[in-house]
Amino acid sequence: MKTTVEIADALISEAKKIAARDRTTMRTLIEEGLRHAIAERRRRAQFSLRKATFKGEGLSAEAAAAGWEKVRESAYEGRGG
Repeated sequence: MKTTVEIADALISEAKKIAARDRTTMRTLIEEGLRHAIAERRRRAQFSLRKATFKGEGLSAEAAAAGWEKVRESAYEGRGG
């Protein structure tokens, strides 16, 4: 597909030098760059936190029955003023 894109003069100049040095075309260089940028964004979008457990059995019966306020108080009990 043909398209028109405005690209900074300095960037195009550098790309032309690289294409000539590598004996490739501007089209190939631009497509390679776009593929790299798209792959990088996909990789970042797939981030997920690793599972971090402490081999427990979940909340204790007491904590499960308590509300969030009580659980938070227990977590910070004895810390600070």
